[in-house]
Amino acid sequence: MSLHIRHAGRYREIAMALMRHGFGYMVEEMGLHRMLAIPLKLARRDVHGIRTLAERIRLVLEELGPTFVKLGQLASTRSDLLPENVINELVKLQDQVPPFPGEEARQIIELELGIELNEMLESFQEQPVAAASIGQVHLGKLHTGELVAIKVQRPGVSRIVQRDLEILQDLISLAKRHLEWVAQYNVEEIIEEFSKSMREELDYNIEGRNMERIGQNFEKDRNIHIPKTYWNYTSARVLTMEYVDGIHMGRPDEIVDQGLKLSEVAQRLVDSMLQQIFIDGFFHADPHPGNLLALRDGRIAYLDFGMMGRLSSDTKNGMAGFVIALLRKNTDSMVRAVMRLGFVPEDINMSALRNELERLREKYYDVPFSQIDLGEALNEMFAIIRQYKIDIPTDLALLGKALITLEGVIERLDPSLSILNMAEPFGRRLLSERYSPSKIRQRITDGAFQAVEILTDLPRQASELSRVIRSGKLKVEVSVPELGELLHKMDQISNRLAFSIVLLAFSIIMVGLIIGSSLRDNTPILWGLPVVEIGFAIATLMVVWLLVVIFRSGRF
Repeated sequence: MSLHIRHAGRYREIAMALMRHGFGYMVEEMGLHRMLAIPLKLARRDVHGIRTLAERIRLVLEELGPTFVKLGQLASTRSDLLPENVINELVKLQDQVPPFPGEEARQIIELELGIELNEMLESFQEQPVAAASIGQVHLGKLHTGELVAIKVQRPGVSRIVQRDLEILQDLISLAKRHLEWVAQYNVEEIIEEFSKSMREELDYNIEGRNMERIGQNFEKDRNIHIPKTYWNYTSARVLTMEYVDGIHMGRPDEIVDQGLKLSEVAQRLVDSMLQQIFIDGFFHADPHPGNLLALRDGRIAYLDFGMMGRLSSDTKNGMAGFVIALLRKNTDSMVRAVMRLGFVPEDINMSALRNELERLREKYYDVPFSQIDLGEALNEMFAIIRQYKIDIPTDLALLGKALITLEGVIERLDPSLSILNMAEPFGRRLLSERYSPSKIRQRITDGAFQAVEILTDLPRQASELSRVIRSGKLKVEVSVPELGELLHKMDQISNRLAFSIVLLAFSIIMVGLIIGSSLRDNTPILWGLPVVEIGFAIATLMVVWLLVVIFRSGRF
Protein backbone atom coordinates (compact mmCIF):
# COMPACT_ATOMS: atom_id res chain seq x y z
CA MET A 1 0.00 0.00 0.00
CA SER A 2 2.86 2.40 0.80
CA LEU A 3 4.29 1.71 -2.69
CA HIS A 4 0.91 2.53 -4.25
CA ILE A 5 0.69 5.77 -2.30
CA ARG A 6 4.28 6.88 -2.99
CA HIS A 7 4.02 6.23 -6.73
CA ALA A 8 0.29 6.76 -7.32
CA GLY A 9 1.01 9.11 -10.24
CA ARG A 10 3.19 6.56 -12.03
CA TYR A 11 0.65 3.78 -11.43
CA ARG A 12 -1.99 6.01 -13.04
CA GLU A 13 0.28 6.71 -16.06
CA ILE A 14 0.79 2.98 -16.58
CA ALA A 15 -2.92 2.21 -16.23
CA MET A 16 -3.92 4.97 -18.68
CA ALA A 17 -1.33 3.78 -21.24
CA LEU A 18 -2.70 0.23 -20.99
CA MET A 19 -6.25 1.46 -21.52
CA ARG A 20 -5.34 3.68 -24.48
CA HIS A 21 -3.94 0.66 -26.32
CA GLY A 22 -6.70 -1.84 -25.62
CA PHE A 23 -5.47 -3.46 -22.40
CA GLY A 24 -8.17 -1.99 -20.19
CA TYR A 25 -9.37 -5.50 -19.32
CA MET A 26 -6.05 -6.02 -17.50
CA VAL A 27 -6.58 -2.81 -15.53
CA GLU A 28 -10.09 -3.98 -14.60
CA GLU A 29 -9.19 -7.58 -13.73
CA MET A 30 -6.26 -6.52 -11.54
CA GLY A 31 -8.43 -4.00 -9.73
CA LEU A 32 -6.26 -1.01 -10.68
CA HIS A 33 -9.31 1.02 -11.73
CA ARG A 34 -10.63 0.86 -8.15
CA MET A 35 -7.26 1.59 -6.58
CA LEU A 36 -6.69 4.61 -8.86
CA ALA A 37 -10.33 5.77 -9.09
CA ILE A 38 -10.45 5.36 -12.87
CA PRO A 39 -13.94 5.25 -14.48
CA LEU A 40 -14.77 1.72 -15.58
CA LYS A 41 -16.01 2.88 -19.00
CA LEU A 42 -12.44 3.95 -19.86
CA ALA A 43 -11.10 0.53 -18.94
CA ARG A 44 -13.66 -1.15 -21.20
CA ARG A 45 -12.93 0.90 -24.31
CA ASP A 46 -12.48 -1.42 -27.32
CA VAL A 47 -9.55 -0.74 -29.68
CA HIS A 48 -8.82 -4.34 -30.73
CA GLY A 49 -9.62 -3.77 -34.40
CA ILE A 50 -7.19 -0.88 -34.84
CA ARG A 51 -3.86 -2.71 -34.42
CA THR A 52 -2.58 -6.20 -33.72
CA LEU A 53 -1.87 -7.37 -30.18
CA ALA A 54 1.88 -7.32 -30.82
CA GLU A 55 1.76 -3.74 -32.13
CA ARG A 56 -0.22 -2.57 -29.13
CA ILE A 57 2.32 -4.16 -26.74
CA ARG A 58 5.13 -2.25 -28.47
CA LEU A 59 3.22 1.05 -28.36
CA VAL A 60 2.55 0.72 -24.62
CA LEU A 61 6.23 0.11 -23.90
CA GLU A 62 7.31 3.06 -26.06
CA GLU A 63 4.85 5.38 -24.34
CA LEU A 64 5.96 4.41 -20.83
CA GLY A 65 9.57 5.41 -21.41
CA PRO A 66 13.15 4.12 -21.01
CA THR A 67 12.64 1.37 -18.42
CA PHE A 68 9.81 -0.21 -20.37
CA VAL A 69 11.62 0.17 -23.70
CA LYS A 70 14.57 -1.70 -22.18
CA LEU A 71 12.15 -4.34 -20.92
CA GLY A 72 10.81 -4.83 -24.45
CA GLN A 73 14.30 -5.05 -25.91
CA LEU A 74 15.26 -7.72 -23.41
CA ALA A 75 11.98 -9.60 -23.98
CA SER A 76 12.75 -9.60 -27.72
CA THR A 77 15.64 -11.98 -26.98
CA ARG A 78 13.31 -14.54 -25.40
CA SER A 79 12.04 -16.44 -28.41
CA ASP A 80 11.84 -19.47 -26.11
CA LEU A 81 9.13 -17.71 -24.08
CA LEU A 82 7.23 -15.36 -26.40
CA PRO A 83 5.45 -15.91 -29.74
CA GLU A 84 7.23 -14.95 -32.96
CA ASN A 85 4.82 -12.12 -33.88
CA VAL A 86 5.44 -10.40 -30.53
CA ILE A 87 9.22 -10.83 -30.90
CA ASN A 88 9.10 -9.25 -34.37
CA GLU A 89 7.40 -6.15 -32.96
CA LEU A 90 9.64 -5.83 -29.91
CA VAL A 91 12.80 -5.72 -32.04
CA LYS A 92 11.47 -2.45 -33.50
CA LEU A 93 11.80 -0.68 -30.14
CA GLN A 94 14.34 2.13 -30.36
CA ASP A 95 16.39 3.39 -27.42
CA GLN A 96 16.79 6.96 -28.68
CA VAL A 97 16.17 10.03 -26.50
CA PRO A 98 17.33 13.66 -26.71
CA PRO A 99 20.73 14.30 -25.06
CA PHE A 100 21.02 16.21 -21.81
CA PRO A 101 23.23 19.34 -21.65
CA GLY A 102 27.00 18.90 -21.73
CA GLU A 103 27.35 21.13 -18.67
CA GLU A 104 25.34 18.61 -16.66
CA ALA A 105 27.60 15.83 -17.94
CA ARG A 106 30.63 17.83 -16.79
CA GLN A 107 29.15 18.23 -13.29
CA ILE A 108 28.34 14.50 -13.00
CA ILE A 109 31.91 13.57 -13.99
CA GLU A 110 33.42 15.92 -11.42
CA LEU A 111 31.02 14.78 -8.68
CA GLU A 112 31.59 11.06 -9.37
CA LEU A 113 35.38 11.18 -9.73
CA GLY A 114 36.00 13.88 -7.10
CA ILE A 115 38.27 15.94 -9.33
CA GLU A 116 38.00 19.01 -11.54
CA LEU A 117 37.47 18.10 -15.17
CA ASN A 118 40.46 20.26 -16.15
CA GLU A 119 42.67 18.10 -13.95
CA MET A 120 41.54 14.99 -15.81
CA LEU A 121 41.24 16.22 -19.37
CA GLU A 122 43.09 18.53 -21.68
CA SER A 123 39.87 18.99 -23.69
CA PHE A 124 36.23 17.96 -23.39
CA GLN A 125 33.62 17.90 -26.15
CA GLU A 126 30.33 18.99 -24.58
CA GLN A 127 28.23 17.88 -27.55
CA PRO A 128 27.70 14.11 -27.12
CA VAL A 129 28.47 11.76 -30.00
CA ALA A 130 25.76 9.28 -28.91
CA ALA A 131 22.78 9.40 -26.56
CA ALA A 132 20.53 6.68 -25.10
CA SER A 133 18.01 6.33 -22.30
CA ILE A 134 20.61 5.40 -19.65
CA GLY A 135 23.50 7.65 -20.65
CA GLN A 136 25.41 9.44 -23.37
CA VAL A 137 28.99 9.50 -24.69
CA HIS A 138 31.34 12.49 -24.84
CA LEU A 139 34.81 12.66 -26.37
CA GLY A 140 37.82 13.99 -24.50
CA LYS A 141 41.60 14.09 -24.50
CA LEU A 142 43.77 13.17 -21.52
CA HIS A 143 46.77 15.26 -20.57
CA THR A 144 48.89 12.31 -21.77
CA GLY A 145 47.48 12.89 -25.27
CA GLU A 146 45.23 9.81 -25.41
CA LEU A 147 41.75 10.24 -26.87
CA VAL A 148 38.98 8.84 -24.67
CA ALA A 149 35.24 8.20 -24.88
CA ILE A 150 33.42 9.04 -21.63
CA LYS A 151 30.04 7.46 -20.98
CA VAL A 152 28.02 9.56 -18.52
CA GLN A 153 24.82 8.34 -16.86
CA ARG A 154 21.71 10.44 -17.35
CA PRO A 155 20.77 12.55 -14.27
CA GLY A 156 18.18 10.86 -12.05
CA VAL A 157 17.86 7.80 -14.28
CA SER A 158 18.85 5.40 -11.48
CA ARG A 159 16.01 6.63 -9.27
CA ILE A 160 13.51 6.42 -12.15
CA VAL A 161 14.56 2.88 -13.09
CA GLN A 162 14.47 1.66 -9.48
CA ARG A 163 10.96 3.10 -9.09
CA ASP A 164 9.71 1.48 -12.29
CA LEU A 165 11.25 -1.88 -11.35
CA GLU A 166 9.45 -1.84 -7.99
CA ILE A 167 6.17 -1.03 -9.71
CA LEU A 168 6.68 -3.70 -12.36
CA GLN A 169 7.31 -6.40 -9.78
CA ASP A 170 4.22 -5.31 -7.85
CA LEU A 171 2.06 -5.33 -10.99
CA ILE A 172 3.27 -8.82 -11.92
CA SER A 173 2.34 -10.09 -8.44
CA LEU A 174 -1.15 -8.64 -8.97
CA ALA A 175 -1.41 -10.05 -12.49
CA LYS A 176 -0.42 -13.58 -11.44
CA ARG A 177 -3.51 -13.75 -9.27
CA HIS A 178 -5.88 -12.59 -12.00
CA LEU A 179 -4.40 -13.27 -15.46
CA GLU A 180 -3.68 -16.84 -16.56
CA TRP A 181 -1.35 -15.91 -19.43
CA VAL A 182 1.09 -14.24 -17.03
CA ALA A 183 2.00 -17.66 -15.67
CA GLN A 184 1.73 -19.32 -19.10
CA TYR A 185 4.37 -17.07 -20.68
CA ASN A 186 6.60 -16.90 -17.58
CA VAL A 187 6.30 -13.11 -17.42
CA GLU A 188 7.58 -13.13 -13.85
CA GLU A 189 10.79 -14.81 -15.02
CA ILE A 190 11.29 -12.13 -17.69
CA ILE A 191 10.77 -9.34 -15.14
CA GLU A 192 13.23 -10.87 -12.66
CA GLU A 193 15.83 -11.29 -15.40
CA PHE A 194 15.17 -7.78 -16.64
CA SER A 195 15.51 -6.24 -13.16
CA LYS A 196 18.89 -7.90 -12.68
CA SER A 197 20.06 -6.77 -16.13
CA MET A 198 18.91 -3.18 -15.60
CA ARG A 199 20.59 -2.88 -12.20
CA GLU A 200 23.82 -4.15 -13.73
CA GLU A 201 23.51 -1.68 -16.59
CA LEU A 202 23.21 1.17 -14.09
CA ASP A 203 26.67 0.29 -12.73
CA TYR A 204 29.33 1.20 -15.28
CA ASN A 205 31.96 -0.63 -13.21
CA ILE A 206 30.36 -3.88 -14.37
CA GLU A 207 30.56 -2.83 -18.03
CA GLY A 208 34.21 -1.90 -17.51
CA ARG A 209 34.96 -5.35 -16.07
CA ASN A 210 33.12 -7.01 -18.97
CA MET A 211 35.23 -5.04 -21.44
CA GLU A 212 38.43 -5.94 -19.60
CA ARG A 213 37.55 -9.66 -19.50
CA ILE A 214 36.82 -9.77 -23.24
CA GLY A 215 40.07 -7.89 -23.83
CA GLN A 216 42.00 -10.54 -21.90
CA ASN A 217 40.35 -13.32 -23.93
CA PHE A 218 41.53 -11.66 -27.17
CA GLU A 219 44.85 -10.47 -25.84
CA LYS A 220 46.82 -12.64 -28.30
CA ASP A 221 44.48 -12.18 -31.25
CA ARG A 222 45.85 -9.58 -33.66
CA ASN A 223 42.58 -9.37 -35.58
CA ILE A 224 40.43 -8.16 -32.66
CA HIS A 225 40.67 -4.91 -30.71
CA ILE A 226 38.88 -4.28 -27.39
CA PRO A 227 39.01 -0.73 -25.97
CA LYS A 228 41.02 -0.14 -22.82
CA THR A 229 39.26 0.90 -19.59
CA TYR A 230 40.76 3.81 -17.62
CA TRP A 231 39.93 2.71 -14.09
CA ASN A 232 41.25 5.90 -12.46
CA TYR A 233 38.48 7.79 -14.25
CA THR A 234 35.68 5.24 -13.93
CA SER A 235 32.86 4.89 -11.39
CA ALA A 236 29.31 3.55 -11.20
CA ARG A 237 28.01 6.50 -13.25
CA VAL A 238 31.07 7.37 -15.38
CA LEU A 239 32.97 5.02 -17.70
CA THR A 240 36.13 6.28 -19.35
CA MET A 241 37.50 4.12 -22.15
CA GLU A 242 39.84 4.31 -25.08
CA TYR A 243 38.40 6.10 -28.10
CA VAL A 244 38.41 3.83 -31.15
CA ASP A 245 38.22 5.38 -34.61
CA GLY A 246 36.73 3.01 -37.17
CA ILE A 247 33.90 2.40 -39.63
CA HIS A 248 30.59 1.00 -38.44
CA MET A 249 29.75 -2.41 -39.91
CA GLY A 250 26.54 -0.99 -41.32
CA ARG A 251 28.56 0.98 -43.92
CA PRO A 252 30.10 -1.66 -46.21
CA ASP A 253 30.83 0.86 -48.99
CA GLU A 254 33.06 2.91 -46.67
CA ILE A 255 34.84 -0.27 -45.55
CA VAL A 256 35.64 -1.08 -49.20
CA ASP A 257 36.81 2.53 -49.78
CA GLN A 258 39.41 1.99 -47.05
CA GLY A 259 40.90 -0.87 -49.09
CA LEU A 260 39.50 -3.65 -46.90
CA LYS A 261 37.94 -6.88 -48.20
CA LEU A 262 34.43 -7.42 -46.91
CA SER A 263 34.86 -11.20 -46.94
CA GLU A 264 37.91 -10.97 -44.65
CA VAL A 265 36.13 -8.57 -42.30
CA ALA A 266 33.13 -10.90 -42.12
CA GLN A 267 35.37 -13.94 -41.54
CA ARG A 268 37.19 -12.25 -38.64
CA LEU A 269 33.95 -11.07 -37.09
CA VAL A 270 32.36 -14.54 -37.17
CA ASP A 271 35.54 -16.20 -35.91
CA SER A 272 35.68 -13.82 -32.96
CA MET A 273 32.01 -14.38 -32.03
CA LEU A 274 32.35 -18.18 -32.26
CA GLN A 275 35.48 -17.98 -30.11
CA GLN A 276 33.46 -16.12 -27.46
CA ILE A 277 30.55 -18.57 -27.64
CA PHE A 278 32.17 -22.00 -27.89
CA ILE A 279 35.58 -21.48 -26.28
CA ASP A 280 35.32 -18.63 -23.77
CA GLY A 281 31.64 -19.05 -22.82
CA PHE A 282 31.39 -15.26 -22.39
CA PHE A 283 30.06 -13.35 -25.39
CA HIS A 284 28.95 -9.92 -26.59
CA ALA A 285 25.16 -10.26 -26.66
CA ASP A 286 24.35 -7.22 -28.82
CA PRO A 287 26.58 -7.34 -31.94
CA HIS A 288 24.56 -4.89 -34.03
CA PRO A 289 26.36 -2.69 -36.62
CA GLY A 290 26.64 0.30 -34.25
CA ASN A 291 28.63 -1.79 -31.75
CA LEU A 292 31.07 -3.18 -34.35
CA LEU A 293 33.86 -1.23 -36.06
CA ALA A 294 36.19 -2.11 -38.93
CA LEU A 295 39.52 -0.43 -38.20
CA ARG A 296 41.68 0.86 -41.02
CA ASP A 297 44.34 -1.79 -40.37
CA GLY A 298 41.76 -4.57 -40.88
CA ARG A 299 41.06 -5.35 -37.22
CA ILE A 300 37.58 -5.67 -35.73
CA ALA A 301 36.65 -3.58 -32.67
CA TYR A 302 33.75 -4.23 -30.30
CA LEU A 303 31.91 -1.45 -28.42
CA ASP A 304 29.29 -1.33 -25.64
CA PHE A 305 29.68 -4.22 -23.21
CA GLY A 306 26.55 -3.59 -21.14
CA MET A 307 24.75 -6.74 -22.35
CA MET A 308 26.83 -9.91 -22.10
CA GLY A 309 25.95 -13.60 -22.25
CA ARG A 310 27.48 -16.40 -20.22
CA LEU A 311 27.38 -20.10 -21.13
CA SER A 312 28.20 -22.92 -18.72
CA SER A 313 30.34 -25.83 -19.84
CA ASP A 314 27.27 -28.06 -20.19
CA THR A 315 25.44 -25.44 -22.27
CA LYS A 316 28.45 -24.99 -24.57
CA ASN A 317 28.62 -28.75 -25.10
CA GLY A 318 24.89 -28.90 -25.76
CA MET A 319 25.22 -26.11 -28.35
CA ALA A 320 28.13 -27.90 -30.00
CA GLY A 321 26.08 -31.10 -30.13
CA PHE A 322 23.14 -29.26 -31.71
CA VAL A 323 25.32 -27.66 -34.41
CA ILE A 324 26.93 -30.98 -35.34
CA ALA A 325 23.57 -32.80 -35.26
CA LEU A 326 22.08 -30.15 -37.57
CA LEU A 327 24.98 -30.51 -39.97
CA ARG A 328 24.74 -34.30 -39.92
CA LYS A 329 20.93 -34.07 -40.12
CA ASN A 330 20.69 -36.56 -37.25
CA THR A 331 17.39 -36.36 -35.36
CA ASP A 332 18.44 -38.57 -32.44
CA SER A 333 21.48 -36.37 -31.83
CA MET A 334 19.25 -33.28 -31.96
CA VAL A 335 16.97 -34.81 -29.32
CA ARG A 336 19.96 -35.54 -27.06
CA ALA A 337 21.25 -31.99 -27.56
CA VAL A 338 17.88 -30.50 -26.56
CA MET A 339 17.80 -32.75 -23.48
CA ARG A 340 21.25 -31.50 -22.46
CA LEU A 341 20.38 -27.85 -23.06
CA GLY A 342 17.36 -27.55 -20.79
CA PHE A 343 15.34 -28.89 -17.89
CA VAL A 344 12.86 -31.39 -19.34
CA PRO A 345 9.52 -31.85 -17.50
CA GLU A 346 8.68 -35.37 -16.34
CA ASP A 347 5.43 -35.57 -18.32
CA ILE A 348 6.97 -34.60 -21.68
CA ASN A 349 5.84 -36.53 -24.74
CA MET A 350 9.20 -37.70 -26.07
CA SER A 351 7.70 -39.21 -29.21
CA ALA A 352 6.00 -35.91 -30.15
CA LEU A 353 9.19 -33.95 -29.35
CA ARG A 354 11.20 -36.23 -31.60
CA ASN A 355 8.66 -35.77 -34.41
CA GLU A 356 8.94 -31.97 -34.11
CA LEU A 357 12.74 -32.13 -34.30
CA GLU A 358 12.46 -34.54 -37.21
CA ARG A 359 10.33 -31.94 -38.99
CA LEU A 360 12.99 -29.30 -38.27
CA ARG A 361 15.69 -31.63 -39.62
CA GLU A 362 13.71 -32.31 -42.80
CA LYS A 363 13.31 -28.58 -43.39
CA TYR A 364 17.07 -28.28 -43.80
CA TYR A 365 17.64 -31.70 -45.39
CA ASP A 366 18.40 -30.60 -48.95
CA VAL A 367 19.44 -27.01 -48.13
CA PRO A 368 23.13 -26.18 -48.73
CA PHE A 369 24.99 -25.33 -45.54
CA SER A 370 25.78 -21.87 -46.90
CA GLN A 371 22.04 -21.10 -46.97
CA ILE A 372 21.25 -22.26 -43.41
CA ASP A 373 20.97 -19.50 -40.80
CA LEU A 374 22.21 -20.82 -37.46
CA GLY A 375 20.32 -18.14 -35.53
CA GLU A 376 17.07 -18.92 -37.32
CA ALA A 377 17.53 -22.67 -36.79
CA LEU A 378 18.26 -22.06 -33.11
CA ASN A 379 15.15 -19.92 -32.72
CA GLU A 380 13.04 -22.61 -34.41
CA MET A 381 14.40 -25.04 -31.86
CA PHE A 382 13.44 -22.55 -29.12
CA ALA A 383 9.87 -22.49 -30.49
CA ILE A 384 9.74 -26.28 -30.09
CA ILE A 385 11.25 -25.97 -26.62
CA ARG A 386 8.58 -23.43 -25.67
CA GLN A 387 5.84 -25.73 -27.01
CA TYR A 388 6.98 -28.60 -24.78
CA LYS A 389 7.64 -26.36 -21.75
CA ILE A 390 11.35 -27.19 -21.56
CA ASP A 391 13.15 -24.69 -19.34
CA ILE A 392 16.43 -23.48 -20.89
CA PRO A 393 19.11 -21.12 -19.50
CA THR A 394 18.37 -17.43 -20.07
CA ASP A 395 21.74 -16.84 -21.71
CA LEU A 396 21.01 -19.49 -24.33
CA ALA A 397 17.99 -17.47 -25.48
CA LEU A 398 20.22 -14.39 -25.50
CA LEU A 399 22.62 -16.31 -27.73
CA GLY A 400 19.87 -17.00 -30.28
CA LYS A 401 19.12 -13.26 -30.52
CA ALA A 402 22.83 -12.43 -30.79
CA LEU A 403 23.30 -14.91 -33.65
CA ILE A 404 20.34 -13.52 -35.59
CA THR A 405 21.75 -9.99 -35.13
CA LEU A 406 25.18 -11.18 -36.25
CA GLU A 407 23.75 -12.91 -39.32
CA GLY A 408 22.09 -9.63 -40.31
CA VAL A 409 25.50 -7.92 -40.21
CA ILE A 410 27.22 -10.75 -42.12
CA GLU A 411 24.53 -10.72 -44.82
CA ARG A 412 25.51 -7.15 -45.71
CA LEU A 413 29.25 -7.92 -45.64
CA ASP A 414 29.43 -11.36 -47.29
CA PRO A 415 26.12 -13.15 -48.05
CA SER A 416 27.95 -16.33 -49.11
CA LEU A 417 29.46 -16.84 -45.66
CA SER A 418 27.81 -19.58 -43.55
CA ILE A 419 28.00 -19.16 -39.78
CA LEU A 420 26.86 -22.78 -39.40
CA ASN A 421 29.76 -24.06 -41.50
CA MET A 422 32.22 -21.94 -39.53
CA ALA A 423 30.70 -23.10 -36.23
CA GLU A 424 31.29 -26.81 -36.93
CA PRO A 425 35.09 -26.80 -36.27
CA PHE A 426 34.51 -24.92 -33.01
CA GLY A 427 31.88 -27.46 -31.99
CA ARG A 428 34.12 -30.40 -32.85
CA ARG A 429 37.02 -28.82 -30.99
CA LEU A 430 34.86 -28.31 -27.91
CA LEU A 431 33.57 -31.90 -27.96
CA SER A 432 37.06 -33.35 -28.56
CA GLU A 433 38.40 -31.35 -25.63
CA ARG A 434 35.51 -32.58 -23.47
CA TYR A 435 36.39 -36.21 -24.16
CA SER A 436 40.16 -35.80 -24.09
CA PRO A 437 42.06 -38.00 -21.57
CA SER A 438 42.99 -34.98 -19.45
CA LYS A 439 39.37 -33.80 -19.20
CA ILE A 440 38.11 -37.31 -18.40
CA ARG A 441 40.81 -37.66 -15.74
CA GLN A 442 39.81 -34.30 -14.30
CA ARG A 443 36.11 -35.29 -14.15
CA ILE A 444 37.02 -38.59 -12.45
CA THR A 445 39.18 -36.73 -9.92
CA ASP A 446 36.42 -34.18 -9.26
CA GLY A 447 33.90 -36.99 -8.87
CA ALA A 448 36.15 -38.79 -6.38
CA PHE A 449 36.58 -35.64 -4.29
CA GLN A 450 32.83 -35.05 -4.40
CA ALA A 451 32.17 -38.63 -3.25
CA VAL A 452 34.62 -38.18 -0.35
CA GLU A 453 32.90 -34.94 0.65
CA ILE A 454 29.48 -36.65 0.57
CA LEU A 455 30.71 -39.60 2.68
CA THR A 456 32.41 -37.25 5.13
CA ASP A 457 29.22 -35.25 5.49
CA LEU A 458 26.97 -38.29 6.01
CA PRO A 459 27.23 -38.36 9.87
CA ARG A 460 26.19 -34.71 10.07
CA GLN A 461 23.30 -35.26 7.68
CA ALA A 462 22.20 -38.39 9.58
CA SER A 463 22.29 -36.43 12.84
CA GLU A 464 20.24 -33.63 11.28
CA LEU A 465 17.71 -36.15 9.89
CA SER A 466 17.44 -37.78 13.32
CA ARG A 467 16.80 -34.40 14.93
CA VAL A 468 14.05 -33.61 12.40
CA ILE A 469 12.39 -37.01 12.94
CA ARG A 470 12.46 -36.59 16.74
CA SER A 471 10.90 -33.15 16.42
CA GLY A 472 8.05 -34.65 14.36
CA LYS A 473 8.66 -32.26 11.46
CA LEU A 474 9.54 -34.85 8.81
CA LYS A 475 7.14 -34.74 5.89
CA VAL A 476 6.94 -37.51 3.32
CA GLU A 477 5.15 -36.94 0.03
CA VAL A 478 4.47 -39.94 -2.22
CA SER A 479 3.19 -39.48 -5.74
CA VAL A 480 1.74 -42.57 -7.45
CA PRO A 481 0.47 -41.68 -10.95
CA GLU A 482 -0.90 -45.23 -11.65
CA LEU A 483 -2.43 -46.06 -8.27
CA GLY A 484 -5.14 -48.36 -9.66
CA GLU A 485 -2.69 -50.59 -11.49
CA LEU A 486 -0.43 -50.68 -8.44
CA LEU A 487 -3.28 -51.79 -6.16
CA HIS A 488 -4.24 -54.52 -8.67
CA LYS A 489 -0.65 -55.81 -8.68
CA MET A 490 -0.56 -55.76 -4.89
CA ASP A 491 -3.80 -57.79 -4.80
CA GLN A 492 -2.21 -60.37 -7.11
CA ILE A 493 0.90 -60.54 -4.93
CA SER A 494 -1.10 -60.95 -1.72
CA ASN A 495 -3.30 -63.67 -3.31
CA ARG A 496 -0.25 -65.60 -4.49
CA LEU A 497 1.37 -65.21 -1.09
CA ALA A 498 -1.78 -66.55 0.61
CA PHE A 499 -1.90 -69.46 -1.85
CA SER A 500 1.74 -70.27 -1.08
CA ILE A 501 1.02 -70.25 2.67
CA VAL A 502 -1.96 -72.59 2.15
CA LEU A 503 0.24 -74.88 0.04
CA LEU A 504 2.89 -74.85 2.75
CA ALA A 505 0.31 -75.70 5.45
CA PHE A 506 -1.15 -78.47 3.30
CA SER A 507 2.35 -79.86 2.70
CA ILE A 508 3.07 -79.87 6.44
CA ILE A 509 -0.18 -81.80 7.12
CA MET A 510 0.71 -84.30 4.40
CA VAL A 511 4.21 -84.77 5.82
CA GLY A 512 2.64 -85.44 9.23
CA LEU A 513 0.31 -88.04 7.74
CA ILE A 514 3.17 -89.74 5.89
CA ILE A 515 5.33 -89.86 9.02
CA GLY A 516 2.37 -91.19 11.09
CA SER A 517 1.56 -93.86 8.55
CA SER A 518 5.17 -95.01 8.40
CA LEU A 519 5.31 -95.33 12.19
CA ARG A 520 2.02 -97.30 12.28
CA ASP A 521 3.02 -99.24 9.15
CA ASN A 522 -0.36 -98.70 7.45
CA THR A 523 -1.86 -96.23 4.96
CA PRO A 524 -4.43 -93.78 6.39
CA ILE A 525 -7.86 -94.24 4.84
CA LEU A 526 -10.60 -91.55 4.78
CA TRP A 527 -14.04 -92.50 3.49
CA GLY A 528 -12.41 -95.46 1.84
CA LEU A 529 -9.86 -93.34 -0.06
CA PRO A 530 -6.02 -93.36 0.30
CA VAL A 531 -5.35 -89.90 1.87
CA VAL A 532 -1.57 -89.73 1.24
CA GLU A 533 -1.78 -90.54 -2.47
CA ILE A 534 -4.62 -88.10 -3.06
CA GLY A 535 -2.91 -85.39 -0.99
CA PHE A 536 0.33 -85.87 -2.91
CA ALA A 537 -1.51 -85.49 -6.23
CA ILE A 538 -3.26 -82.32 -5.03
CA ALA A 539 0.02 -80.81 -3.75
CA THR A 540 1.73 -81.61 -7.06
CA LEU A 541 -1.03 -79.89 -9.02
CA MET A 542 -0.84 -76.83 -6.74
CA VAL A 543 2.96 -76.54 -7.16
CA VAL A 544 2.71 -76.93 -10.94
CA TRP A 545 -0.03 -74.25 -11.13
CA LEU A 546 2.06 -71.85 -8.99
CA LEU A 547 5.14 -72.34 -11.21
CA VAL A 548 3.08 -71.77 -14.38
CA VAL A 549 1.72 -68.50 -12.97
CA ILE A 550 5.19 -67.29 -11.99
CA PHE A 551 6.69 -68.13 -15.39
CA ARG A 552 3.81 -66.47 -17.27
CA SER A 553 4.27 -63.26 -15.23
CA GLY A 554 7.85 -63.02 -16.50
CA ARG A 555 9.16 -62.26 -13.01
CA PHE A 556 10.68 -65.64 -12.02
